Amino acid sequence: MKIDIIGDIHGCNREFQELTTKIGYVWENGLPHHPENRVIGFVGDLTDRGPESLKVIEVVWELVFKQKNAYYAPGNHCNKLYRFFLGNKVQIAHGLETTVAEYESLEPEKRQLIRKKFMELYESAPLYLVLDQQKLIIAHAGIKQELIGKTNGKAKEFVLYGDITGEKHADGTPVRRDWAKNYHGEASIVYGHTPVKEPRIINNTYNIDTGAVFGGNLTALRYPEMETVSVPSTMPYVPEKFRQFD
Repeated sequence: MKIDIIGDIHGCNREFQELTTKIGYVWENGLPHHPENRVIGFVGDLTDRGPESLKVIEVVWELVFKQKNAYYAPGNHCNKLYRFFLGNKVQIAHGLETTVAEYESLEPEKRQLIRKKFMELYESAPLYLVLDQQKLIIAHAGIKQELIGKTNGKAKEFVLYGDITGEKHADGTPVRRDWAKNYHGEASIVYGHTPVKEPRIINNTYNIDTGAVFGGNLTALRYPEMETVSVPSTMPYVPEKFRQFD
């Protein structure tokens, strides 16, 4: 299996196009395809904060459902947008307000179509992806060895939010344990969720959320080569959003 796994896009469609072009994809009719039939994997958080969240949804939907040459695992921002589309009461903040503003600016017919596409994408997605004969796992915030194969509430919380303690940092973000430090499984786990300045590779885990929406980079991990490729973001740099590890 040859797959290029892309970190949290968060509406940064320009960077997404630039990154895929850099790793050999050709864009035709608004969609990327690879001459060697490589496929794309998405770690979730397609939307929020960036300028073109709805465009990213449309491209990913087309790749997954029409082209059938992409894999998608949802992130916590995807989950929140899904609940918004269901009509549930959600706080329109922490980035969701940008996606909602884009959505509400559309004509009613277009609004209905984008809602339908995203809900189909989300509802058909597994909680996390287990690929290449269980040698590769794509999970938004990662997954502990003992949770692999499970989809219960505990697994869902971990995959969407990470190993949270219940405490909050001064800026309101949750305190998370460094689960990757203690991972010793055989499967390679590729994830995002926690922005880092450079891809973090430890114990066969790969954090490829390099903070595109916070002015860092958008990063892809090429599998099975296990090479990372990045492009710089056009967004303003927000240094406090990047997590430091020992």
